Amino acid sequence: MPITNDIVLRPRFKIELTTNSETLLKAFEDAKKTQTDFIINRIDDHVFIRLPKAKQKFWSPELHLEINESGKHTCSLHGLFGPNPTVWSMFMFFHFIVATLFIGFGAWAYSNWTLKNDYVVQLSLMFLMVIVWFVLYFAGRIGKASSKNEIEDLHNFMTRILENQGLNF
Repeated sequence: MPITNDIVLRPRFKIELTTNSETLLKAFEDAKKTQTDFIINRIDDHVFIRLPKAKQKFWSPELHLEINESGKHTCSLHGLFGPNPTVWSMFMFFHFIVATLFIGFGAWAYSNWTLKNDYVVQLSLMFLMVIVWFVLYFAGRIGKASSKNEIEDLHNFMTRILENQGLNF
């Protein structure tokens, strides 16, 4: 599974398949009953594949598949690799806090500048927020790199299910 953009923290893919979406969704439900290496949950047209709790680490990925009917005998499979939604929400919350603080310190620095007061502290805090943002970004990259084998396992599992349905992509 080549990822063309190496900057992406949550890789996505799309596959057009020559099968009915219900057939494919049923194949994932059947796989849920016949194996224990992955936890599979289905909600409507969405399939979530993740590692069992005993094998999970903080940044363990999950694979979210959305299978949509695109024709009478065709469907499109949209996939998204990402960390546990709780971890991702926390990660995005930290980014939001850093951005909000950066803007707040910028407004504070501007008001001090217009009042002809010293604004070095505010600029320093803005610079610190930029550093914190880079730390968060590289923490995400390290988390993604540390779970690369798990991402490949999830992708290989999905591929096996598709191949068992006689699908070539």
